[in-house]
Order: sequence, then structure tokens, then C-alpha cells
Amino acid sequence: MASSDTMSESSKTLSRAPVEDVPASPSEGLTEDNLHSFAELLFFAYRDFTGDPDAILKDFGFGRAHHRVLHFVRRNSGLRVADLLDILNITKQSLSRVLKQLIDQGYITQKAGASDRRERLLYPTERGRALAARLAAPQMVRLRTALEAAGPEAEPAIRRFLEAMINAEDRPKVSAITNPNPTHADPTPAGGKDEGKPI
Repeated sequence: MASSDTMSESSKTLSRAPVEDVPASPSEGLTEDNLHSFAELLFFAYRDFTGDPDAILKDFGFGRAHHRVLHFVRRNSGLRVADLLDILNITKQSLSRVLKQLIDQGYITQKAGASDRRERLLYPTERGRALAARLAAPQMVRLRTALEAAGPEAEPAIRRFLEAMINAEDRPKVSAITNPNPTHADPTPAGGKDEGKPI
């Protein structure tokens, strides 16, 4: 086993690895090291946030793409395929493969639009809602714990930070999706519990 001195030196080497220069921040205190520290925190937070449902997805032979599709279809029952493509920012070919698996295995149903038969509308089945809720459950626990640790006064600042991380041109679209709107959310299954929006 490595000595504590060796481990300490290794940690110093890792934390002080040379990095490319970034533009100086106009905000006092936001040094290059601070920014890289935030980037690393985002990496580790996302790793663990997605790791919880990843373990469940493996049992079904699914991946994160299936999770994202299930999430947004469950939260927006009747979602158009065209809108889902826009949300996920993936190719039609990539989505088609994932959708086919979810439809064939009974997690999602597809119907033609009432006014435009060329439109394809997506709906979660009872099985799909159940899996989406199961995948979201550990993420809700993690989010609730983190938000409670930050305190209620921190929630608006956290939301502003996350919104500012999104490309400016996409923020109005994302805001329309992420702001609570009961008319667009998929009904909670009988005896179930709505587990929220994250993906």
C-alpha cells in the first residue's frame, strides 16, 4: 500500500496538472483553478446522477438514450417525434433505433396525429411509465438531498446557474420544458407517484 506521503504527492500532482489558459474572469474570485474545480464537480455530479439509473438500465439491456426518450415521453404524453428530436438534439436514425426497441418491447406506443396523419405522436404505456418512474426515483432522492443541503434560499441561484450553462438560443425552449406545467405532464399512474423531470 502506498504511504500517506506518496498519496499526498500524487494528489498534488493530479490537482496541479498543467491546463490551457482560460480568459480571465471579470468576477473576483473566479480564478482558473476555481473554474476547473467547478468543471470537475459537474463531471462527478453528473457521473453519480446518471450512475444510479444506469445500473437499472443494464437489467433491461437499455442505455441512457432509452432513459431520455422514456423520460420526455412520460413527462409529455403525446409528444411529437419531431419535437423529441429537437429536445434530444440527435439524428433521426439514432432516435429510430431506440424508439423501435421501446415500442417493440411495449414501453411506448406511437399514433398518427389527429390533424396531420403524417405526424407521429408518442405515448408511454403503463409499463413505460413504471420503468420511467423507477429510473427517476434514485435521481429524485439525490436531487432532494442536495437541494436540502444547499438550503431553500440557494434554489433560485442554482436554477439560474444551470440555465446560464445552456446555450443562449436554446434557453427559451428549455424553459418551456423545465418550468412546471401540469397541462403537459403525463398523468401519474394509479397508485403511483410522480417522480419528476430529471433525465
